[in-house]
Amino acid sequence: MASTADKGGILEHRKASSSDEKFDEKKSIDGVETAESYQGDVYEDVRQIDLDETGRERPIETDLDVATRLISLEDDPTLPAFTFRMWFLGIGLSCFGAVLGQIFYFRPQTVFVSQLFIQIIAYILGRVLEEIVPGPGNEHENLKMPDNWFWRFLNPGPFNIKEHVAITIFASTAADSALAISIFAADDLYYNIQPSVVVGIFTLIGSQLMGYGIGGLMRSFLVYPTYIVFPNLLPTVQLFDALHRGKKIFLQKKRVKFFWSVFAGIFVWEWFPEYIAPTLTGISIFCLANRDSPWFTRIFGGAAGNEGLGAFALCLDWNYVGSGGGAIGALFTPLSTQLSLYCGTAICMIAFCACFAMNVWNGQNFPFLSQALFYENGTRFQQLRILDENFRLDPVKLEAEGLPWFASSQVIAKIAHNLAIGSTITHVLIWYGKDIIQVIRKYRAGEIYDPHLAKMKAYREVPVWWYIAMFVASFAMAMSTIYAAKSGLPWWGLIVALCLSTIFLPFVITVYAITGFSPNVTALVQMLGACMIPGNPQANMYFTLYGYNTLDQARGLIRDLKMGQYTKLPPRVTFTVQSLGSIIGGLLNYIIMKVIIKSHREILLQVQGTNVWSGQQVQTFNSNAITWGALGNILYAPSGRYWIVPFAILIGLAVPIPFWVVHRYWPNVKADKVVTPILCWTLGYLSVGINSSVFTTFCLAIFSQYYLRRYRPRWFRKYNFLLSAALDGGTQVMVFVYTFAVGGGSGRVVDMPRWALNPEGNPDYCMRLT
Repeated sequence: MASTADKGGILEHRKASSSDEKFDEKKSIDGVETAESYQGDVYEDVRQIDLDETGRERPIETDLDVATRLISLEDDPTLPAFTFRMWFLGIGLSCFGAVLGQIFYFRPQTVFVSQLFIQIIAYILGRVLEEIVPGPGNEHENLKMPDNWFWRFLNPGPFNIKEHVAITIFASTAADSALAISIFAADDLYYNIQPSVVVGIFTLIGSQLMGYGIGGLMRSFLVYPTYIVFPNLLPTVQLFDALHRGKKIFLQKKRVKFFWSVFAGIFVWEWFPEYIAPTLTGISIFCLANRDSPWFTRIFGGAAGNEGLGAFALCLDWNYVGSGGGAIGALFTPLSTQLSLYCGTAICMIAFCACFAMNVWNGQNFPFLSQALFYENGTRFQQLRILDENFRLDPVKLEAEGLPWFASSQVIAKIAHNLAIGSTITHVLIWYGKDIIQVIRKYRAGEIYDPHLAKMKAYREVPVWWYIAMFVASFAMAMSTIYAAKSGLPWWGLIVALCLSTIFLPFVITVYAITGFSPNVTALVQMLGACMIPGNPQANMYFTLYGYNTLDQARGLIRDLKMGQYTKLPPRVTFTVQSLGSIIGGLLNYIIMKVIIKSHREILLQVQGTNVWSGQQVQTFNSNAITWGALGNILYAPSGRYWIVPFAILIGLAVPIPFWVVHRYWPNVKADKVVTPILCWTLGYLSVGINSSVFTTFCLAIFSQYYLRRYRPRWFRKYNFLLSAALDGGTQVMVFVYTFAVGGGSGRVVDMPRWALNPEGNPDYCMRLT
């Protein structure tokens, strides 16, 4: 497609010219002959496309570079995907991932089941089944199997990439905890409401599949184009290539050996910061120098949850540095994205400290970092005291109790999130609007504009009516359950929520696919729900479910469709495993949630919880439902205490404009590199959790995305993303083993004895504040 600048992380698409390219762009985009024109596949040492005019390998700079120099174009359409191994491991790992993901949901620090972790487990088990399951692909001694469809289904031969990708999508889809679980958990814990099993299950299925229908209808311009890169997919895709493609190449064997060496090393190392020596999670020289200063804890602490901002702390725990622990991914996220993030983080530190020091919003009455609601004297707010028997706002009770308060840092975080929502809209329109329109026109004209999409022409596409049917069925389930569950959400509220998801999806996906950052529009959905259905926290939770979760599920589908395009998985296989994985995951999420709440109800209701179980995610969701759903027209009204929170959306709309003007008149300033949604969102980046990894991830970003990418392009191309995959995968395997071995996942906690690197109080020796 047309040349586009590196607008805040987008990989520039270079125009073809005989003077600066060694290949014909038409061949590189328009046909299957692409691979031959490149003289060799990805990761071979000598290829014309990798070299500049001087004969040296040039850096990875453009979206076409990513498509052809980081990701293999190799494909074998004869490889089967629907095999016994795929179904057995796909269903089994979906169950495993759903259970593990729901356990992680109730942990004190949010940890996600990494797709890389599932990918690695699937490969190991797939190779085992390749050896032990009889069939034409594995003829045991004295046992020759007939070569028919049944035995080929059981074991068609070596465990192949299509089976592997299908299993990974299957299980990773199930491993994400469904947002409906937050509603059921909040209802059970805070309202003593327990919907029937039938209502709960159909609410889960309907809310999970609704976004798939919408996302599938937009795939022509949100999946297919070359500039839709999804940086967070690159480690996963490169690992697929390393494990399955080009095994006769000596270099490929080196890459596989490199991966498993790093994987084993990080698995062993992670036992130290996670269990043996927690001080390694955040080494703060400042706190070691002054262990009695609250301000030193607030600024330089961060190794304990909700304690400090982690300024200049050194984190040696990849669980927080890597992408699996919630970080943005230092080794694969574009540098412009990360520089915008860390500039916003620096402003975040200053804003948090300034507001607390100046006692803005009575901040000194409450903890420095907290997600809970408080009375003005600092005690925990009792929400049921302001609601009637139908869980709606009772003005008389509110008058007696008074309005709740947030910690000042939490208010800033809410302002930041709304700034990001507004800036996302303007940012996409002014930087990418013309490109999106051009892509849609090319698709309608039948033009092929991506080398991987050209390869996908060998497979049957998913008919549009499949996605339409999925949406209609999900909509029917949602419309039925909002009344059966007595949610208070009217029929028109459901339709408005779905319209919001549909409108915002292109904006969110464009930023996410190009920068690696996914804007969160939850605050906007909650605000609009509060405006339309005031005084009803139950209705606000369900409005959020269909207004935000629908978008989030569509985002997941689009990301997996892109992975299928990169790895040449047939689209109908992708559609099948995504749908089934989402259903299986939702059902098991519901069962495990019920078991955990029944076993640990009192712990989940505590503010702090324990080192194993916590209700912090449910608390956050419930607090937002109360403040927006019940009190939104009071707290956030123009005359309300937190009026600036909703007004921040309008301010955010204007944030990208100055950068666009500066770039237009002074392009050498590089104002187009600023990703304004990230800059805004990270003004509240440090409002929750363990923050000691920020400085370390910044240093890694500079090293990987600047030094290695620019000055060591060959090593970067071959090993950088593989390194990220190995570190994330090994860490996630360790977290799983740790959780069930000594962390309490099996019901028994084995504490590490106290010593110098496992002290009482905060692990980084900062003064304990809570």
